[in-house]
Amino acid sequence: IDEITTLGLLDKIEDNTHMVPFGDRSDVVIEPWLTDQWYVDAATLAKPAIEAVQSGQTKFVPANWEKTYFDWMENIQPWCISRQLWWGHQIPAWYGPDGEIFVAESEQDAHQAAKAHYGQDTELTRDEDVLDTWFSSALWPFSTLGWPDETPELHKHYKTDVLVTGFDIIFFWVARMMMMGLHFKQEVPFHTVYIHALVRDEKGAKMSKSKGNVIDPLELADKYTADALRFTLSAMAAMGRDIKLSESRVEGYRNFATKLRNATRFCEMNECFTVDTFNPAEAKLPLTQWLVGETYRASEAITASLEAYRFNDASNAVYQFIWDGFCDWFIELAKAILQGDDEAAKLEVQAAAQWGLQNALKLLHPFMPYVTEELWQEIKPADATAKFLMLETWPQIPEDVLNQDADAEINWVIKAITSIRSVRSEMNVPAGSKIPLIVSASNELTQERLTRHNDVLKRLARLDTISVQNDFPEGAIQSIVEEAVFAIHLNEVIDIAAEADRLKKEISKVEKEIAKISGKLSNKGFLEKAPDAVIEENKSRLQDEQSKLEKLETALNRLN
Repeated sequence: IDEITTLGLLDKIEDNTHMVPFGDRSDVVIEPWLTDQWYVDAATLAKPAIEAVQSGQTKFVPANWEKTYFDWMENIQPWCISRQLWWGHQIPAWYGPDGEIFVAESEQDAHQAAKAHYGQDTELTRDEDVLDTWFSSALWPFSTLGWPDETPELHKHYKTDVLVTGFDIIFFWVARMMMMGLHFKQEVPFHTVYIHALVRDEKGAKMSKSKGNVIDPLELADKYTADALRFTLSAMAAMGRDIKLSESRVEGYRNFATKLRNATRFCEMNECFTVDTFNPAEAKLPLTQWLVGETYRASEAITASLEAYRFNDASNAVYQFIWDGFCDWFIELAKAILQGDDEAAKLEVQAAAQWGLQNALKLLHPFMPYVTEELWQEIKPADATAKFLMLETWPQIPEDVLNQDADAEINWVIKAITSIRSVRSEMNVPAGSKIPLIVSASNELTQERLTRHNDVLKRLARLDTISVQNDFPEGAIQSIVEEAVFAIHLNEVIDIAAEADRLKKEISKVEKEIAKISGKLSNKGFLEKAPDAVIEENKSRLQDEQSKLEKLETALNRLN
C-alpha cells in the first residue's frame, strides 16, 4: 500500500465486510494459495468402470443407486491425489537438484533413473506429500491380498463377492475401487454393491452430537448384547428406507434371544438330545409333520430373502418361525405328549424338537452368531462333522416331506385357540377365568378335531367345557373358525353392559385422537413447515390409532 501511495496510484481506502473462513481444527484464517499437486486422469479410468456397471458385471442393490454412480462417473474431473499431511502413503516421486521429477516404485529405482538422466549419482529429495486416503483405500480389494505379487490369496479372493457400504461414499470409495481394480487387475473388484440404509434416531432425525441424539452402538451392545443390536439393524434394513433405531427394539430382540435360550432349556429338561436323530420323512404324528413343514417353509423364505438382499424379510421370517412356530406353538402343543404315557409318540416329539431346534439355530446364525454358536455347542449331535455352527451345512429340506393334512390339522388348532384368546383379550376376560365354548354349524371334520384336541383346547384357551349345539345363549360372543361358529358365553364372567360402555368411551377417545392427527396432516402449513421426521411420526400415529379403532369396533360389534 505504501508503494502504491508513493507512486500516486492510490485512489481511496475503505472498509469492506466479507466472510473470512477459519479452519475447524487450527482456528486460523484459510487463504487461497496456488500450489503444485499430483493429479490422476480420472476420466480415462472411469470409462471402463462405467461400462462394467452398464454391462452388469457389477450391480447395485437397490438398483436406483446406479444413477448416483453414473452421475459422478460421467461428470468426473481430474482427481487431485496429493495431500499435505503427516500420515499416509508417501507419494513415490523424487526431485533432482534442478527440479527434475523421477517417479519410481522404490528409491533405488529413482536413483537409477536419475543417474541415467544426469550421467552421475545425484542427491534426490522425496516429495513430502502423501496419497489421498481414498486413493490408498481404492487399492484395498487387491493390496490386502499380496498384490502386486501373484499370491495364492490374491488368486483365490479377487474378485471379492459383495461390498456392503453407505450411499455417501459411492463415489469416494466404490467408484475408485472399480477404477483401480479394472486398471490394475482388468477385472471388477466385486459383483454386487449393497447400499445399506442410514441409521437415524427413533424419530427419523439424522444423528448429531449437537442435537444430542447420537446412539452409541457399543453401549447398546454392552447393555443388550451384540446379537440383539445386529438383529435389530437387520430386521429394520428394508431396501430404500432409513432405519429409525430405538432402544426398545433392541431390548425386544434381546428378549427374543432369551426366549430361544428358554426353548433350549425346555428341550434339555425333556431329554430331547438323548434320543435318536429325527428323520423328517418318517414322521408319523401330525404335530411333528407340521413342524417339518414349518421348518421347510421358513428355510425357503429365509434363503430366498438372503439371496435377494432382503435382510429385513429374512430376519422377520426366522423370527416368526422361532418365536411363533417353534416356541409358542410346537413346544406348547408338545407338552401334552411329553407328559403323556405314549412312549412312541414321546420319542418322536423329542427327536423332532431336537431336529427343529438345530435347524432354528442354523437359520438364525447369520443374524445372531454369538448366542446360536453358544447354544449349538451345548446341543450339537455327537456325530457333527463341523467343529463350529458357522461351518455347518445350511438347512436343505426336501419338499416331498410336506404333509398337507398335518398342516391343516395343526393350523386349525392354532386358529381355534387364537380366535378364543382374541375374544378373551377384547372382552377383558380375567386370565384365570375358565369359560364355556359352544360350537355351531360345524362339519364332521371339525367335530372330530374338537374331540381329538379337547384337552389341548381347554388348556391353552382356558376353557371350562366344549359343546356342540345349534343355539347360543343370550350374551354369547361369536367368532368364525373356518366353517364353524365359536360362541363364548360371558354373562357370568364379565358385566356385558359395563364392557360395552367402556368400549364406547374408548372408541370416542380414539376417534378424537384420529381427528386431531388428521387435522394436522391435512393442514398445508403444517406439511410445509414441519420436518419430514415429524410428518412421518404423525402418519405412523394415525395408522396406529386407526388400527386401534378397528379392533375396538370389532369388540363392540361382538357384544352387540
